[in-house]
Amino acid sequence: MKAKIYISYKEGILDPQGKTVGSALDSMGIDGIEDVRIGKYIELSLKKTSKQEAKAITEESCRKLLANPNTETFKFEIEED
Repeated sequence: MKAKIYISYKEGILDPQGKTVGSALDSMGIDGIEDVRIGKYIELSLKKTSKQEAKAITEESCRKLLANPNTETFKFEIEED
């Protein structure tokens, strides 16, 4: 199984990297972009287990290490092989 994890800043948290990229795109003449938010994408390859156990492992990994609960949110999906 594979867990695909998406981590991003919570609403209201400053994203300096996103601001820099947004400014760069604007200076290149690319119009129509209102805001840029940069996040993280993580894949976990999991040992053979049930989908429910894979969700529990992924949730625990995010809460304990992968995402900062003060500034970030996460969501994930589990794919079976």
